[in-house]
Parts: sequence; C-alpha cells; structure tokens
Amino acid sequence: MSINAVIAANRFGLGAKPGELANAAPHPKNWLIDQLHHPSTALFDDDLPHSDEISEKLSQLRLLKKQAKMLPVNTPLMTDSKSAEELVNKMKSMKKYPRDTYRKLSAESLKRSINSEYSLQWRLLDFFSNHFSVTAKGPVMTALSPTLEREAIAPNILGKFSDLLMAVCKHPAMILYLNNERSFGPNSKIGKRGKGLNENLAREIMELHTLGVDGGYTQTDVTELAKGITGWSVANPIRETDRGFKYRPHGHEPWARTLLGKTFKSSGVEQGEQMLKYIAYHPSTAQYICLKLARHFVDDNPPDSLLKKLNVTWNKTQGDIKAVMLTLINADEAWNKISTKFKTPREFIVSTMRAAGLKKVKTKQLLYALSELGQRPFSAGSPAGFSDIQQGWNGSSALMARIDLSAQFASKRSMNAEKMIKQSFNTHVSDLTYNSVMRAESRQQASTLFFMSPEFQRR
Repeated sequence: MSINAVIAANRFGLGAKPGELANAAPHPKNWLIDQLHHPSTALFDDDLPHSDEISEKLSQLRLLKKQAKMLPVNTPLMTDSKSAEELVNKMKSMKKYPRDTYRKLSAESLKRSINSEYSLQWRLLDFFSNHFSVTAKGPVMTALSPTLEREAIAPNILGKFSDLLMAVCKHPAMILYLNNERSFGPNSKIGKRGKGLNENLAREIMELHTLGVDGGYTQTDVTELAKGITGWSVANPIRETDRGFKYRPHGHEPWARTLLGKTFKSSGVEQGEQMLKYIAYHPSTAQYICLKLARHFVDDNPPDSLLKKLNVTWNKTQGDIKAVMLTLINADEAWNKISTKFKTPREFIVSTMRAAGLKKVKTKQLLYALSELGQRPFSAGSPAGFSDIQQGWNGSSALMARIDLSAQFASKRSMNAEKMIKQSFNTHVSDLTYNSVMRAESRQQASTLFFMSPEFQRR
C-alpha cells in the first residue's frame, strides 16, 4: 500500500479509522477531494440548542438573579405568586445551564470528528475554529463559545473567506467576546451620551483574522474599522423581538471611513460589511491565511513554492477556501514522506480514539483528557487561539502527560497494538517502532508504546 494513503488519512485527516486506509489507497488525492464535496452544513446535530435559544435562557437567568436579590425568602412574587424561595431554587438549577450547554456542544464536536468519514472537513473546521478563537469564560461565553463554529464557521468553511469572516463577525459569540456590543461612535446619538468606542473586535479582525500583524495597517486603520462596525450588536431576547445579530443605527458613527487608503462612503451596517469584504480580498490576507493553512496541514515552516501556489489560487478566486484546499491537496509539496507536524492535544486525542476504533466515548473522559493536556475546548484564553506549531506542545511535562494518558487509556481497554499499527500506517513504521511494540511485556504497554511512537505523535 502506498504511503500516500497514510499521509491522506493522517496528515490531511484526523487519523485513520479501521478500514480507512483501504478506502484511501486506490486514489488518495481523489479520496480527499471527494470529502470536500460533502455538504458541510450536515456536520452537526440540529437538535442541540442554537445561540438564539441559549441567549434567551441566559437572559432569563440574569432576570432571575435580579429578582432573587430583590426579594426576601418566602415573599411571594406579585407576578406569578411563586415564593422567593422557589425563585432561588429555580435560579440555582439554571446556573448549571451554561456549563451543561458547553459540555454538550463541545463533546458533540469531538465525538463527530472521531466518528466522521469526512475527517478532512473536521480538520478544516478545527483550523478555522482556532483561527477565530473565542474563550469560554463566564456564564455567557461558556454557553455561547461552542456555537460560533457550529453556526458561523461550519456552514462557510468551503465557501468564500469573505462570507466566513462576515458570519463570524456578526455572530453573538464573537461580538460579545470582543465587546463590540459596547462600541459606539463618538458622534452617534448613543456616543454623545457618553458611550465610547471599543476597538477590540476591529483590532483582532485585522491582526489575527485577516491581514496579520505585518499586514501593513496602522492604528488609524484599526480606529476606522472600529467606527465602521459601531452599532454591530446582539439582540436582547427579553426586551426585543429580534434574535442574534442586531444593528443599532443610533450607535453607528456617521460619515465616510477610510481604510487602508480606500474610502467607504456608504452608511449604516453596509459600511462595515464593505470594509470587511475589502480586507478579506486584500493581498495581505491571502498571504496570512495561506501561510497558516500550509503551516497547519504540512509543516511549521512550509516551502515558499507551496505558499506561492496557494496565494495564486486565493487571489484568482477571491478567497475561495475549497479552491485553495484543492490546490493544497494537489501540491507535491504537501505529500512529503517525512511527517513533521507534531500533533496538538486535540489531534492526539481524536486520532487515538479513531485508531482504537472507538465509536462511543464518554464526554467526561474526552474533556478530562484535553484539560490534562492543556487544550480544553474554547479555553485558549486569547483571540490568538492555541499554538499550531511544535514548540507549543512538546515540552517535557506535556509529553509526560501524554504518556500518562496513553497508559490510562490502554489499561482500560484490551487493544491489539499490531492491528492498530496496520490499520493506521500499514507497513510504514520504522523497525524500531514495530519491534518495540511487538516486544512489549503486555498489551497495555504495547498500546502505550504505539500511541507514543514518533509515527503516531506526528502526521
């Protein structure tokens, strides 16, 4: 079996499941390309709560907290005759909602990636979810963070980058995470009442989401973009009939804006939309995103020839992500037989479950493992997201944590390490790895050695 099937399943995918190498073997590139034609909108379970429902629940929780503070115990509420004690009990019950929602949504993403037949799409989703990183801190963001990748990113990962950027910047999770609901133009009606401009979202859009820190923009450009998206907010489900993104015209800074030398005369929400499209199409954005994609899929230091190919496609198609991915798949540079990418904790855990052929995994087990390895979902603590290069994950303590988790995992299951080698790499492992695994003193030790082998730790 050609090594290209191994590369397709492990470098481009999330690790080979039982039987997957055989499916990829006849035409590894076509096997990957076929995955790009699978509808991305079918990635998630629609029965789980949407951000609109979550926002409404969170608003109810805030209202309950306010009512509970105002009423002494056993004092009936005038509105519905419930006692304050009952109100407090209901509030305590609802306090679990953000954490429970976070666990359900985060775990579903992990479990579906473990079981998916289209792991290339899940890898791409993980990439952009980390690229547009939000952190689950506090009740609101704890519940809302996982909805960003489900509602804004997943439906757009195979379309135009400008559409993806627009969906992300209008999603409640991103707006609230970077405080744009508090951003008002100094000369707007609301701004004249003392409400100020907040540049958080605009700065991160330019520095992290599009142009990159060396993308040629200035502080003036940040301020201009911040003014262009003033009024971009989130509806209050208790006070308003709207849900999700809410444009507040009385908070928008009037007049034309100039961004990177281009003037935008339009007003209202369209002004910010046009500004975002402009920077999405900018050459610096092409260079920055193509570098990150090549770094994620191929090498921490990808070759210039590969970057050039990706940039040409990006500029030719105005940031068509599927077209760029097709160029990446067809590029000879992406198929280097030497695996150089060190797996992140998430990649390691997901590929471990796939190699073991597990279909049902406990939520508690998954989140515990990722917490121990330092990559609990939506906990980067920064809009920059988690590290995507080796230096971020190969420290001595981090490696010891992987060894401990591998040993724990192997101790609870009777796995055939030789079978896992064959279904994950066929014959493409070193003699040292194969002999070490086969000469192990126990099945547990053999599985642990396999999971910690150089071949399994890299992709």
